[in-house]
Amino acid sequence: MDAFEGIHSVQISSSPPPVPSSSRSYEVLKTGKSGIAVYSSQVFFGTPSERTAKSCVVGRLVDLDPEPEPRLEEKGQAPPMSEVGNGVHSRLRSSSLEIREKEIREKGSEILREQLDAAKKELKLKDKECERLSRVRNQLEQELEELTASLFEEAHRMVREANVKQAGSEKQVKEAQGKIDVLQAEVTALKSLVLTSTPSSPNRQLHPQLQVPVTKQPVATENRETDSVLYAEFLMWKEHPSLDHSSALMSRIYREDIAPCLSFTRSELSQLVQSAVENNSLTIEPVAISSVPMVKASAVECGGPNDCRAAVETKCALSGVSRLCRHRIKLGDKGSYYYISPSSRARITAVCNFFTYIRYIQQGLVRHDAEQMFWEVTRLRREMSMAKLGFYLTEHG
Repeated sequence: MDAFEGIHSVQISSSPPPVPSSSRSYEVLKTGKSGIAVYSSQVFFGTPSERTAKSCVVGRLVDLDPEPEPRLEEKGQAPPMSEVGNGVHSRLRSSSLEIREKEIREKGSEILREQLDAAKKELKLKDKECERLSRVRNQLEQELEELTASLFEEAHRMVREANVKQAGSEKQVKEAQGKIDVLQAEVTALKSLVLTSTPSSPNRQLHPQLQVPVTKQPVATENRETDSVLYAEFLMWKEHPSLDHSSALMSRIYREDIAPCLSFTRSELSQLVQSAVENNSLTIEPVAISSVPMVKASAVECGGPNDCRAAVETKCALSGVSRLCRHRIKLGDKGSYYYISPSSRARITAVCNFFTYIRYIQQGLVRHDAEQMFWEVTRLRREMSMAKLGFYLTEHG
């Protein structure tokens, strides 16, 4: 190691930097092939001649790239100075590689940390985006459920409304058909009473001589005189014809004619009959005559529905008197049948005839003048009064 005591500095370089000769205080002693140069200072060690004269081993040149020599360990000799230089060169190179490796490792660690931080930031952004998309999906699912529920509710509501409208239409069609049948029957009856009079089928009302046998006795003539109060009430009613009780004419007729004519012993059923007549929903039909003999109905059947299709002797549903009932009535479309006596039928028929003529006037079907209408209304009122007193015509044949 004494050979290196005079080394001032060692630089690893392919070409050592030039130093001006004026200011240089050291000289290059040796430059190796690997770029290692050994410098020596003249201040401390003198010039080369002085070092040679003094035999200073410190300033001696060292071969940094010696030629390979035989190993001396076998001869028991110490390794030459060239081997020492090679060891220094190896240690310096190993130190440089370690430094370089450390720098590369630190640089790689820094790059990996930067990439890790960037990946963490990207993951955070992805997490936020996933949360936002999850909220959007939940909101869409909720809106879809609400829309589905509202659609089902709307569909059910439309089906219910359609069913209600269909039921109402069917009911109106049925009622209209019933009214058409009633009107056709009334028109036929009116034609037979008023418009037709042929030798084969004469109209008895237009030909009184057919009703009363011709005798030598004088025929009484019926005279009439218009009541001014009643006629004034009729003219006022004719301006706005209706079935309302508010008008003076209808109030008088309800009080003096309709209510007494439809006042029977069974008061509750009498009220129902009057309401049905006013609403034009009462049906009167004859009991079919068959070969079944006449029998008396039991106490349960008296005055109520009876499935027998022949004339039966039972209690009248309105008067409560046992009579031979040839007709029955029904209140509305789904009501029960009630057997009635001929007198009860005449009273109901008289009121129905009055309401039928009033409805004709209300609908504008009557083309007579006001006085003729008044006397026809008066005649119908007289029929109601006569029926209330018990007078009625018996149909034969």
